[in-house]
Amino acid sequence: MNQVRKADPNNKTVAENRKARFSYEVLDTIEAGLMLTGTEVKSLRQGQANIQDSYASVEGGEIWLINSYLPEYLQANRFNHEPRRRRKLLLNKREMAKLSQSVDREGMTLVPLKIYFNEKGRAKLLLAVGRGKKLHDKRETEKQRDWSREKGRLLKERG
Repeated sequence: MNQVRKADPNNKTVAENRKARFSYEVLDTIEAGLMLTGTEVKSLRQGQANIQDSYASVEGGEIWLINSYLPEYLQANRFNHEPRRRRKLLLNKREMAKLSQSVDREGMTLVPLKIYFNEKGRAKLLLAVGRGKKLHDKRETEKQRDWSREKGRLLKERG
């Protein structure tokens, strides 16, 4: 019997950076924890976040998420958080060394792909190591996407 699965409330995507896969060639992804305050977690649980214009940077041996937007939690009092503050990413030393090496030596960029809650209810960030695409690469990606759509339509009409 087919059962309809409900969306798992613990493994929920809060924000996704769809533009990143178009603008960057993603070479590797790493899951990182986020150091958040209580009101930021509550705001995330309401499904409010924006990581479209954000990026990660290596500073002082630590990795920071910069320019991400988590709106203020409306039910909070005067101890609310700043919406665009820098947030520290929680990674192992090995992972931090690998990421900082790829950014420094190879000219890569750290791009956040999505913020979500894992099975344990912890806020996680999927961080991509990528290289910026040139204009002709973006056009090629768009052509491939359009052709796959058209191919699907043709197969659907025939089959």
